[in-house]
Amino acid sequence: MIRPIVAIVGRPNVGKSTLFNRLIGRRQSLVRDVPGVTRDRLYGTVAFERWQATVVDTGGFEPSPTSDVMAAMRQQVLRAIEEADCLVFVVDAREGVTPVEEAIAAILRRSRHPVIIAANKVDSAAQEPQVSDCYRLGFTPVVPISAEHGRGVAELLERVRDLAPSPAVEDAPRGTRVAIVGRPNVGKSSLVNAVLGQERVLVHEAPGTTRDAVDTPMVFRGTPYVLIDTAGIRRKGRVTEALEKLSVVMALRSLERCQVAVLVLDASEGVTAQDAHIAGYAHDAGRAMVVAVNKWDLVPPNHVRKADVVGQVYDRLPFLDYAPVTFTSAVKGTGLGDLFDQVDLAGAEAQRRLQPSELLSIFRQAVERRPASSGGVPLRVHSVQQVAVSPPTFALRVNLPDKIHFSYERYLVNSLRHAQAFPGSPVRLLFRKAGGKSGRRRPLGRAKR
Repeated sequence: MIRPIVAIVGRPNVGKSTLFNRLIGRRQSLVRDVPGVTRDRLYGTVAFERWQATVVDTGGFEPSPTSDVMAAMRQQVLRAIEEADCLVFVVDAREGVTPVEEAIAAILRRSRHPVIIAANKVDSAAQEPQVSDCYRLGFTPVVPISAEHGRGVAELLERVRDLAPSPAVEDAPRGTRVAIVGRPNVGKSSLVNAVLGQERVLVHEAPGTTRDAVDTPMVFRGTPYVLIDTAGIRRKGRVTEALEKLSVVMALRSLERCQVAVLVLDASEGVTAQDAHIAGYAHDAGRAMVVAVNKWDLVPPNHVRKADVVGQVYDRLPFLDYAPVTFTSAVKGTGLGDLFDQVDLAGAEAQRRLQPSELLSIFRQAVERRPASSGGVPLRVHSVQQVAVSPPTFALRVNLPDKIHFSYERYLVNSLRHAQAFPGSPVRLLFRKAGGKSGRRRPLGRAKR
């Protein structure tokens, strides 16, 4: 179903993100007592009885921005207002109506969308007389709420449901969820905007501009995707400011929600230690991976070969030797087709299943090529079954499950890849007891001849 879109707007620090989190039932938007925390448009689903809508959290609206970042935020809010079917105008009832809110009200009247005023921070009935000042803005209804405590939120949703259009039948599928990850200022948001062909996410040269994970449904070459643009991930030891710590946590959660992660690297800087940490996060999350070497336009022609860069990536990130490497320029819009070819391949490979008989043959041949034993007892593979996808996970019933050394496990994974590849997808092996004499407990190494 295509749900109606409800945008939450208001000046900074009136509780918009708190209300957004209350409506969607989880902590997706950052909440902190600092004006201007939310910068991009955030989307979530609100469910009330049998009615559902897409709710949009926006940054604090400044009618007269004083900086480039604030001006970009203002444009994001205006776009959210344009695409919405209904607007929730959040006002701090304790502070009353300010000149900024009067200016916002004038803009909302020109939108011709239904507007509901949420008079926030009314924590008890004794504070409800403070709501009267909100009627000066010229919108009805005015609903007193406490987003923090949930007071009045059900009444607010009843009013929104009455004014918003009914859901329609959705034609397009949801699509593959692709998380764009990387350290700050490598061009993640610019890459998303290049794919979309519009300024969907805020782009600014200052590192750390994106603080939230932003979901964007889109269609590229006729195929649907959901792009997740995330805050730049720094090494944990270097994340000192509390707000940035929350951003990193949400970026890591985006890895858990996605199907394919695109690790963005800066071609002008090469692979850094921070890149390795981020790649490790994505690998540990078990997500299919594609590496995008961005800003390739900054590399002088004939200065370095792509093959040499690929070799450097695999040398610095040996645990990602299964991930394809692509070259992009967000500024010039080049390399996007190749990037999404690899995203499609990695996503499909992560979902691929193999038959038990085929798997048993692969692993038994691997053990025959490189026998192993413990205490004179040879390793034997009794059966193999694929038990999961994303990532492909295989359960091997063997006679020595507790004595397989990590190096031999890596050899078995490489043997599987040699036979079946699984490009772009990590592979997991589980070793289970199949019975028989186990021998002494020590790491399993190469068999003695």
